[in-house]
Amino acid sequence: MRFILGKKIEMSQIFDENGKIIPVTLVEAGPCFVTEIKDLAVQIGFEKLRDKKVKMPQKDRPYRYLKEQRTMNSEQFKTGMKITLKGFKEGDKVVVSGITKGKGFQGGVKRHGFHGRNATHGTKHEERTIGSIGSRFPQRVIKGRKMPGRMGSDRVSVKGLKIIKIDLKHNILAVKGAIPGHRGTLLEICTLK
Repeated sequence: MRFILGKKIEMSQIFDENGKIIPVTLVEAGPCFVTEIKDLAVQIGFEKLRDKKVKMPQKDRPYRYLKEQRTMNSEQFKTGMKITLKGFKEGDKVVVSGITKGKGFQGGVKRHGFHGRNATHGTKHEERTIGSIGSRFPQRVIKGRKMPGRMGSDRVSVKGLKIIKIDLKHNILAVKGAIPGHRGTLLEICTLK
């Protein structure tokens, strides 16, 4: 299993040999460096900090992002080893994980897809409210009730995305389809087993 960290750049499109448009997301992936090796995991660092930005506790690992990845064969890694896009090929299927865009506090209609109330028959200023939230017996709101609240900023993994192009010179990966998060979001990219 191959893995790397990257940053989302933007969405774009590529034409294939038949002239069809393929929607892609461009990701600046790597280079990453192995910072620590554990029994069943490897810790990698991404985006080296400049010397002025490094605090005293970060002297031995001066990276902006540190992530651990589970692996069964951690013997093949060495501390300080460089991980680049050379391990990936065009056509590989990958799993991309990241934090989705935050949408703030939202109502039940947007957050859960409720259809709202009637626009007539005595309904006044209530079209997008959720209505009654409990029954008579427990005299409380049951846990897990779908209600208005904060939406977004969740960790999401998208499986089965295909690598369309790899630019080794600029460390750019073109992945078919949409990837969670806004521009600049940290992404974890792993090949499927």
